Amino acid sequence: MSRNAYLIGRKFYIISFFLLIAVVYTLRLAYIQLWDDSYDLAAKNNALRRMVEYPFRGYIIDRNGKPIVQNEPSFDLMVTPKEIQNCDTLALCKLLEITKTEFLKRIKKAIQAPNSPIKPSTFEKQMSFTNYARISESLFKFKGFYFQKRSLRKYFKPVAAHVLGYVGEVSKEKALADPYYKEGDYIGISGIERSYEAELRGKKGIQYLVTDVHNKIIGPYRNGTWDTLAVPGNNLYASLDIDLQEYGEQLLRGKTGAIVAIEPETGEILALISSPNYDPNSLIGGKQRNQTFARLNKDSTLPLLNRALQGAYPPGSTFKLLGALIAQHDGLINRTTVFPCRGGYPPLNGKPKCHAHGVVNLPGSVAQSCNSYYAYVFKTIVDQNRFKSVYDGYNHWRDMVMSFGPGHHLGTDLPYDKPGNVPKAEYYDKIFGKGAWRPNTVVSLGIGQAELLLVPLQMANIISIIANKGYYFTPHVIKGIGTKHAIDKKFKTQHWAAVTDTNYYNMVIDGMQQCFENGTAAAEKISGIIACGKTGTAENPHGKDHSVFVGFAPRHHPKIVLACIVENAGWGGTWAAPIVSLMMERYLTGKVVRLDKEKRIMETAIKVPVKSIRKKRSA
Repeated sequence: MSRNAYLIGRKFYIISFFLLIAVVYTLRLAYIQLWDDSYDLAAKNNALRRMVEYPFRGYIIDRNGKPIVQNEPSFDLMVTPKEIQNCDTLALCKLLEITKTEFLKRIKKAIQAPNSPIKPSTFEKQMSFTNYARISESLFKFKGFYFQKRSLRKYFKPVAAHVLGYVGEVSKEKALADPYYKEGDYIGISGIERSYEAELRGKKGIQYLVTDVHNKIIGPYRNGTWDTLAVPGNNLYASLDIDLQEYGEQLLRGKTGAIVAIEPETGEILALISSPNYDPNSLIGGKQRNQTFARLNKDSTLPLLNRALQGAYPPGSTFKLLGALIAQHDGLINRTTVFPCRGGYPPLNGKPKCHAHGVVNLPGSVAQSCNSYYAYVFKTIVDQNRFKSVYDGYNHWRDMVMSFGPGHHLGTDLPYDKPGNVPKAEYYDKIFGKGAWRPNTVVSLGIGQAELLLVPLQMANIISIIANKGYYFTPHVIKGIGTKHAIDKKFKTQHWAAVTDTNYYNMVIDGMQQCFENGTAAAEKISGIIACGKTGTAENPHGKDHSVFVGFAPRHHPKIVLACIVENAGWGGTWAAPIVSLMMERYLTGKVVRLDKEKRIMETAIKVPVKSIRKKRSA
């Protein structure tokens, strides 16, 4: 090939390459101008307003179809600092009832990172419809400001605050981690609102609006072709009986403690009460919410603490039920087994003390709550000949106990539940020295004392296992989601404890029935209902003992399981037992006939010493 031909060919390729690039750019420019609206939208951005359409959160409805939580409209006043022109600051401050200093502080915050002068920021949060209507009439005078419609939660009754939880502003960390959220968005912080945030929140929509030079909205951009609709969140169908919840809160008013009620055949939570509590409506709105939260957070009675899930207590004599089951399972005791009792546990000179009267068999030991009996039971379980050492025996006892739920997170659908504490053998090695302790050293565990701690939800779950004679369903508070009423499969899975023989459970249940009929809770017998229960008096190093009671009813085909603890209230039969029996009566019959008892419970307050409260706060 000659040099001239080579140069001509090279020139052709170069010209063709540049012509191709020119054609591509021409076609792209034509597409942008004729078909692609996005660049037109950006070019006109100074006359457009991008409005996020926030979806309504899903409603929460109780087991009987009664609405518990819905929504009501609210409005955030937004500001885009760069768009502010000739703003009459004093006039706007007067409308918003704030000072000029506060105005300037908010503008500065809107300008600073991660915000910027060209991005909209929240200037005033969660304004009521009344304030919105008052201010919106004059808002056209203040260019750069506009309203963003939101919604707030509305609670039909001032109850179940710890179960329902509350909604608050999303944290910066969460907003950065999850693309769904932007700073200023709201998110479930606690309770159901937190656990089911993804189901409740829905999906945001976007609306583009055209505004004029007076900051007034003219209409949708391009007839709304760029808009997307918000999708409301799913409704949640709760297992709560809101009337039972309200009744339980009334019984526990003026007292410190917790009540948990479960339907044993499903694991559905019927009521979950923590006292002191607060009105969930007080944690909505802007200034009101912040002020209320600060007050509740500083309150020495800890009303924000969910004692039903986070209050770790010695279960006291209610724990004897597990000892009776484990010892039967191991072939160590039967219905006719008796142990010595002379006002206390003889091997340790009458400690722990006992208030049972006379020699009792297995059912009688439950009904009369004999401490000596269950000290012997604990020692017998740990000291079995088949174990080579006290460690093996103790670990066997511990494993059996933990199969009923203590020492574990139960896996409920409410957040922040505690596992309680079933101490390890290594813990006692540190306390007493390795090899220097025996069953009698820690015999108080057999009567639910010492370092043993359970949360009320675990106490109720143990009674569910007994009512079901060996198994339970993970306690949960939501029984259906959305139109299909879907539910997590784990809440339909049957879990078995280590003791499975129904005969062993029948023996314990006989004693629990006797507890109501002629035992420590005989004064709480319910006419027409065969109920089963167990009293407990949990020692409290920081004040008067805690009153504890657990039970279920009716005996055959149980419909409700209950666990109740009243702090610093003394004997289990004095306060916790009547509360449980009244709730059983109310749930199973729809009314209460023992009105004098109900009145005494509702009108009596029990004060908790400050040092006991401080101990909980530090924990």
